[in-house]
Amino acid sequence: MRAAWAIVRKDLTVELRTKESVPAMAIFAVTTFVIFHFGLDRDTLEGALAAGVLWVTLLFAAILGINRLFVAEREQGGFDGILMAPVDRTSLLLGKVAALFIYLVGLELIAVPVFGLFFIQSGFWDALPLLMAVTLLADLGLAVVGAMLASIAVHTRARDLLLPLLLLPLTVPAVIAAASATKPLLSVPSDTTGVGKWLAVLALYDAVFGLLAYALFDFLMED
Repeated sequence: MRAAWAIVRKDLTVELRTKESVPAMAIFAVTTFVIFHFGLDRDTLEGALAAGVLWVTLLFAAILGINRLFVAEREQGGFDGILMAPVDRTSLLLGKVAALFIYLVGLELIAVPVFGLFFIQSGFWDALPLLMAVTLLADLGLAVVGAMLASIAVHTRARDLLLPLLLLPLTVPAVIAAASATKPLLSVPSDTTGVGKWLAVLALYDAVFGLLAYALFDFLMED
């Protein structure tokens, strides 16, 4: 855990100094909301459409951060250092998952309120506590899957193309669950029926892919 925390601290320090990932993700999300606002020609959204716009935007914004997750290790020899260091290699996975999770939370602290201001006229702030629970569970699953796939894609020349091709199919269950949980929260009137079921699905998704990433990461590092 000490090695994992050192990696998290290093990534956060670099991000605070360079501001390469989170600001780009936030700008992308806000710009996409503006495009949806004028493209759909609607001042308000609710239900399934609101949930779909929110989660599609967050997912594609997250790809920007995931793409750069292992770039420093690739360009500056960080992978070789981890392989030679007397630490468990999964500490790199844990550190990167934690860093990416923090990036996603930072993104949503900006993007979700902007989404509410753009598209939701009533009931948004009342539904915010449950919506935060949905986003945190979805963020954890996306961070695990994103970190695992980013460690593969970073070794290829076409990582900007390969990562979305690998990531999007694997995140479909999480996006479906998150959108299904968000739909009643953004409906008029707001409803919490069935939200617990979808939260359980997200928790199961996180557990399954967390165990899968933990089991495979050593082999991915060797390759």
